[in-house]
Amino acid sequence: MNKAARLVFIPFPVTGHLISTIEFANLLMERHHHIWITVLVIKQPPHTTPAYTDSLHSHRLQLINLPQVSSNSPPNLMQEILQLQKSNVKEAVANLPPAPPLAAFVLDMFCTTMIDVADEFHVPSLVFFTSGLAFLGLTLHLHTLKEEENAEFTISDAEFITPSFAKPLPKPNLPSLVLNKEWEPISLALGRGLKKAHGIIVNSFEELESHAAHYLLNGPQPIYPVGPILNTKPNVNPRNGHILDWLDQQPPSSVVFLCFGSMGSFGEDQVREIARALENSGARFLWSLRKPPPKGSSLSVPPSDYASSDFPSILPAGFLDRTAGIGKVIGWAPQAQVLAHPAIVGFVSHCGWNSILESVYFGVPIATWPLYADQQSNAFLLVHEVEIACEISLDYRVEFKDGSAPLLSAQNIEKGIRNVVEMDDERRKRVMEISEKSRKTLLEGGSSHSSLGRLIDYIMDQV
Repeated sequence: MNKAARLVFIPFPVTGHLISTIEFANLLMERHHHIWITVLVIKQPPHTTPAYTDSLHSHRLQLINLPQVSSNSPPNLMQEILQLQKSNVKEAVANLPPAPPLAAFVLDMFCTTMIDVADEFHVPSLVFFTSGLAFLGLTLHLHTLKEEENAEFTISDAEFITPSFAKPLPKPNLPSLVLNKEWEPISLALGRGLKKAHGIIVNSFEELESHAAHYLLNGPQPIYPVGPILNTKPNVNPRNGHILDWLDQQPPSSVVFLCFGSMGSFGEDQVREIARALENSGARFLWSLRKPPPKGSSLSVPPSDYASSDFPSILPAGFLDRTAGIGKVIGWAPQAQVLAHPAIVGFVSHCGWNSILESVYFGVPIATWPLYADQQSNAFLLVHEVEIACEISLDYRVEFKDGSAPLLSAQNIEKGIRNVVEMDDERRKRVMEISEKSRKTLLEGGSSHSSLGRLIDYIMDQV
C-alpha cells in the first residue's frame, strides 16, 4: 500500500501568486498520485482573488475559502490580515479528515507568519517563492545585512555586490521594499520568514539562473528550483477571438506586444509617450492598455479596462487612424496565448516573474520596463547576466504610496522597441537556447524534474 500525504497551501491573494501556486499544486499531484492538497484561500480584499479559483476542485485538490477579515492599518494591511487569519487557518486545518495525514504547510513567500500555525500542528513549513533564484538570494542577503549591520539602503549611483548576482547590482535596481523606510517591517518579516522555513521552493530553473542556483544550492537551506511553473493551456474565451484573429493576419515575427501585468497601468502623459514611440518606430504592435485605479485606492486595487470609446481621448489625436493598418489597442490580454503566437517578435514587459517565464518558454525576447517589487533586479538580470533582453529602462519605479512615477520619453521607448525588433543574432540565439532548456528541465533527466523529486521525497518522509 502506497502511503499518502496531505499538504496545506496558503497562497498570497494576488493574481500572479495565486495562479502559480495552483499550477504548482497541479504539478505536484501529477507527479505523485498519493499527494492530496488543501488550498486555504484568503479572499481579502475581495477583488484580489480571481473568480477562477471557485471552480478549481478535483478528487485530490480542495479549496477552502477562509472567512473574510478586515484591517485598517496600511502599509501593513496584509500582514495584519494574515495575523487575523491565523485562528481561521487553525480551525480549517483542525477540521481536515485524519487521512491522508498532514505532511507540511506550503506557504507563499508573504505568508510566512503562518509558520507559527504549522509549528502547532508539528509539521514543517515550506515556502513557495514566486520570484526567481537571484531575487531570493538578494532578499536573504539584504536581510542578513539589515540584521547584522543595521544597513541602510538608498537609491544612489553606487553598485551593490550581492552573492546571487554575478555582476554588481546598481543601487537603483534594489527592490522598493528595502529602499522605502515605511516598508521595512515587511522586508524584515519576509527575510526572517524565509530563513525560518524548512525549505524554499522556487519557480525557476537552474539553466536560467545558473550563478544564483550554484550559490543557493550550496547554501545551508534546502532550495528546490522546480520551474518554470506556467499555465500554457489555451484560454478558451470568446472575447479573446478578435485579438488572435488579428494576430493571424500579421506576418511571422513582426508584432511587438506591450503588456504590463495584472497590476500595471500608466497615467495619460505616459500613455501618449508610448503611443508616439510606437508610431515613430513603424513596428506592428498589440498594446494592452489598462485604466489606472482611482487616485487614493489601496495598493491591491488592480487596473480595469477602458471602454474602447475612451481610447481616442487618451491617445494622441489621430493615432488610431494612422496606425489602423499595423497596430491594435486592446484591454486585458490572454498573455500566454499572445506570446505563443508566431506573429510576435518582442515583448515590452514590466518583468514580473511569471511574465518572464512565459516569454522565455515561448522564446520571445523582452524589452524591459520594470514598475515595482522585484522587477528592477529582474530587468538587470535579463539584460546584463542572462543576456536575453534589451533595455527600455532598468530602474523605472512606480511609488507604492501615491502611484507617482517618472515620465519615460517617447525616444527612449522607441529605441527599446527598435532594439527588441532588430535584436542581434547572438542574443536571439540565446533566447531560443534558454527557451529549449525551459521546456526540457521538467522532463525526466532535467534539473527541475530532479529537484521536484527531491522535494516529493522530503514530503513523503514526513508521514
